[in-house]
Amino acid sequence: MQLRYGFRLYPNAVQGAALAKAFGCARVVFNDAVRAREDARRAGRPFPTGGELSRKLITEAKRTAGRAWLGEVSAVVLQQSLRDAETAYRNFFASLKGTRKGPQLGAPRFKSRKDHRQSVRFTANARWKITVAGRLDLPKIGAVKVKWSRTLPATPTSVTVVRDAAGRFFASFVIDTDPAADAARMPATDRTVGIDLGLTHFAVLSDGTKIDSPRFLRRAEKKLKKAQRELSRKQKGSRNRAKARLKVARAHAKVADARREFHHKLSTKLVSENQGIAVEDLSVAGLARTRLAKSVHDAGWASFVNMLEYKAQRYGRTLVKIGRFKPTSQVCSTCGAKDGPKPLNVREWTCSACGTVHDRDHNAAINVHQAAGLAVSACGAPVRPESVLAQREETGSHGFPTGCCAA
Repeated sequence: MQLRYGFRLYPNAVQGAALAKAFGCARVVFNDAVRAREDARRAGRPFPTGGELSRKLITEAKRTAGRAWLGEVSAVVLQQSLRDAETAYRNFFASLKGTRKGPQLGAPRFKSRKDHRQSVRFTANARWKITVAGRLDLPKIGAVKVKWSRTLPATPTSVTVVRDAAGRFFASFVIDTDPAADAARMPATDRTVGIDLGLTHFAVLSDGTKIDSPRFLRRAEKKLKKAQRELSRKQKGSRNRAKARLKVARAHAKVADARREFHHKLSTKLVSENQGIAVEDLSVAGLARTRLAKSVHDAGWASFVNMLEYKAQRYGRTLVKIGRFKPTSQVCSTCGAKDGPKPLNVREWTCSACGTVHDRDHNAAINVHQAAGLAVSACGAPVRPESVLAQREETGSHGFPTGCCAA
C-alpha cells in the first residue's frame, strides 16, 4: 500500500521565492485547463485531451509574452497540475454517475492565489533527490533544509511540497510499503477490543480502560479568541492584518497538530496491542449539525477512525465497523435486554431485567465488541462467527460471513 511521510521544510528567502513562483505557475496552468474545458462545454465541443492541453497551455504558452515565465519553473510541476485538473473532472463525472463513493462532488473551480494551502508535486522524472547532507534538492529551487523526524522506509516515488495557512512548508513523500514486512514488525497478540467513542471520554474500551478527551480546541479557546479579536480590528488589505491573520492560522495549526499527534499515538497503541478492533460507524456530519458541533469537531472522530483503518490494513489487523443504528447504549451487555433510549446526562443505569449496574460508555464498548463478533482462530487471526438465519423478531439484522486464515 502507499503511504505519505511528511517532514517540515525550512527554505531560505531565495528558495521561498522560487517555491512561491512554482505555486503560482501551477495554479495558472490548472486554471487555464479548467477555463479551456469550460469554453469547450459552452461551445458544444468535445473536451480537449490531456495531450492537447499540454501542448497548448504549456509548450506553446511558454513561447508567448504573456506566459513566458512558465519556463522559470520545472516542467514536471506544470504537467502534474494538468493531471490534477483531469483527475478533478474525472472524479466529478464519476460522482454524477454515482460510481464514486462519498458525497457528491461539484465541478472543478478556479484556484485563487489567496488560497491558504498551496502545493506542487515532483515525480521521479523531475530528478529531485535527497542529498548526502540530508537536504531535499528540487529542480530550479535548490537544496532545501529538511527536519527529519524519522528515516524513510523505502525510496519515495514522488514528493509534494505544501505551504499551509500558517506559512509553514512541508515535504510529503509517497512511499510504497510491503504489507508482509509491516505485519511482521507487529507483535503477535490474540487480544480483541471494542471502542466506544464519546465526548466525556474520548474513548472507552471494552476492557474498562477510559481515555480522557484532551479537548485541544476548548483549552486554546481563550488564546484563539484574543487572536481573532485582534484580526477583526485590523484594516482590510493592510500588512498588520496579514500579520494578524498569520497569528490566527498558527494558533489553529498548533491545535490541529496536537490533535493529530494524539490520534496517531492512540491509534498506533491500539493496533499494536490488539489483533481485532471494533468501533462504531458514527455519523459525524449529522452530529456536527447539533448543539454539540464544536465538541464533535474538537474530538476528531473521523480522523481517528481513518487512522485505525489504514494502520489495521497495513499491519495485518482486523477493523470492524458497527452500524450507527445499533442501540449499543440501550442494550444490557450481560443479559441482552433492551432498556430503551436514555438522555446523555445518564451516565449509569440499572438493567430492569437482570439488575446489573452499567457504566453507560463501558457497556456500549462491550456491546460494540460483541456485535463485531471478533474471535481468534487457531493461527491467531481474528474471524467472525458463522452466518445464521434471522429470527422472525430479528428481521433486518445482518449476519457475518464465515472467515478463517489459510491452512
